[in-house]
Amino acid sequence: MTTARDKKTLILDTAEKLMLDEGYAAVSTRRVAKEAGLKPPLVHYYFPTTDDLFIAVYRRAAEHELEKLNEALASQPSLQTLWSFAGHSDRIALALEFMALANHRKVIQEEIARSTELVRRRQAEALTELLDLDTIKPGDCSTTGITVLLSGVARALVMENGVGISLGHAEAAAFVEWWLAHLGKR
Repeated sequence: MTTARDKKTLILDTAEKLMLDEGYAAVSTRRVAKEAGLKPPLVHYYFPTTDDLFIAVYRRAAEHELEKLNEALASQPSLQTLWSFAGHSDRIALALEFMALANHRKVIQEEIARSTELVRRRQAEALTELLDLDTIKPGDCSTTGITVLLSGVARALVMENGVGISLGHAEAAAFVEWWLAHLGKR
């Protein structure tokens, strides 16, 4: 017997898959219902508006991201763990779709800002524990700023790789790894 939770999960999984496969513009309650093998009124029952559906997909992904970050840092606390975490391509691809969607929907902008700041604070806490702060001179980048740099480089590599650009990628990744090793506690 399919429970309400199973149906909600199916709807969210389907919406996320559509976003990843075809982009956010492909996501409508009708399309999600069709792809999930459900009736559109059932999607509306759980998610009255498309924005409600998008927010639910985003929140689930953001919560999962924070859980994965905490698990990764608990099992293997290192700067390389943070770097690897920043470069997970599926997560970045979904985040990029939501960033594009946020250009058109203020409610999505607010949700992204709220959850990104939460994850960024956690990453900055981890960096504070993992970095040799004496190697960062006054006026250099803060741990929060370093999280922005790591995320930005990781996003750029994933975005460019997605359209077939790889020139300079290996060198950039190698530099980040060298830099993190240099900044890490000895």
